Amino acid sequence: MLKISEYLNLDAMGLASGLRNKDFTCSEVIQAAVSRARDVNPSLNAINVESFEQAIAQAQAFDNAPADLQQSPLAGLPFLIKDLSPVKGLANSFGSNLFKGHVATQNSTIVRRYIDAGLIIMGKTNTPEWGLTLTTEPVANGPTRNPWNLSYSTGGSSGGAAAAVAAGILPVAHATDGGGSIRIPAANCGLVGLKPSRGLTAIENEIGACWSGMSVGHVVSQTVRDSAAFLDVITLNKPHLFPMPMHSGSFTENLTSDIGKLRIGLQLQHPLGQEIHSDCIEAVMKAARYCERLGHEVVEVSHPVNYKATTSAMGKIINTHVYQSVKGRLKELSLSIEESPMEASTKLMAAVGKDIKAADYIEALDVLKTAESTMAEFHTHCDIIISPVLNMPPAELGWLNMNSSDLREYGERFKQYSGFTALYNGTGQPSLSLPLHMTADGLPVGTMFTGPWGSDSLLLKLAKQLESAQPWPRHAPLG
Repeated sequence: MLKISEYLNLDAMGLASGLRNKDFTCSEVIQAAVSRARDVNPSLNAINVESFEQAIAQAQAFDNAPADLQQSPLAGLPFLIKDLSPVKGLANSFGSNLFKGHVATQNSTIVRRYIDAGLIIMGKTNTPEWGLTLTTEPVANGPTRNPWNLSYSTGGSSGGAAAAVAAGILPVAHATDGGGSIRIPAANCGLVGLKPSRGLTAIENEIGACWSGMSVGHVVSQTVRDSAAFLDVITLNKPHLFPMPMHSGSFTENLTSDIGKLRIGLQLQHPLGQEIHSDCIEAVMKAARYCERLGHEVVEVSHPVNYKATTSAMGKIINTHVYQSVKGRLKELSLSIEESPMEASTKLMAAVGKDIKAADYIEALDVLKTAESTMAEFHTHCDIIISPVLNMPPAELGWLNMNSSDLREYGERFKQYSGFTALYNGTGQPSLSLPLHMTADGLPVGTMFTGPWGSDSLLLKLAKQLESAQPWPRHAPLG
């Protein structure tokens, strides 16, 4: 019998190896995941939709037909899907009371990839309404609590996924990132969080479903090799909607190949002049020192892109897509934006998006293309940028309220907290958070590593070097 203590000590690749070596059964793995979920989720609220019994039945089916584990290297492992991606037959609220009672009738494209790989979906994870903020505290489903300290935020919008992984419910969970929503929860919960390059991975068939290419899906994980393995599952073999970056072979197989001496730029100034907390600066400096010990060159840089113009353009595009995402449901329920049960910030974004003209949208896309070209030129002489993920360590729950009656204050706090991640959703570059620092109070602080478009493998290889040189705790000491 697989003990919980043994389960907690294995990452996804370790569990997969154990399954194939017949050290334990698929049923034992899923039972361990379900047991851990039942033990810790009541205090975390990481999982908001459970499909535990279906997962147990699927595990038994694998045990009865072990040849089915050959579907992929990850077949038979437990998995959770963020509640922004539909899973056929499961409730899908998008973190919103507007979709209360909605059940998905089909799987999203990325979910189909995971199912085809033989992953066992045991539920869905909590997210803020439509994934629109930096903490996971939706009115519809309640707040998700950080396993490192239950009074603090997990970040957003993949906060439920990050809490589940950091608490050891499972070693990897699905996440999405349209402005930092993989990297921020990874930073707050002490995990690995890679936002892949635009065009590399599976997305839906409509521009609106991926926020004009700014939003991508992947995972949060405890280890670098798990991030690489799950990236292999969703990597495309031909272009779809956007140009596909060149890549050679499996990200997993290439993980330990040589990367030579990198020239790494160090970003220590906030692009919009906000104050950066000393712990976030220390996290970046610590990462720089580790990179230098590994033989890389680190130099301080001034970032070449006009953040204000770029993020303003992104805001126009996002607002457009927010309105597009809710207008069908509003029509179905015969509700106006103001009459709807959406949160205050979402209502504002949808209302603004409704009035954005086509010319404004095209102009915004042109601004992002300029930023993309500027960054491509910058990376001809700088391989990687190291920067903070957030301006502050994890915030206390309640500090950032999407449903605040004072949206001006909400906006100011949003700016105080963020500023580094969103640019790379606009430019399409891969960007990665690593857990290389902890505050004196024991809260994780992530550091962000960003490379040129298509450098996903390079980022993972550098991350693997850092993980080997400076291992981090795999999960919070919860229970």
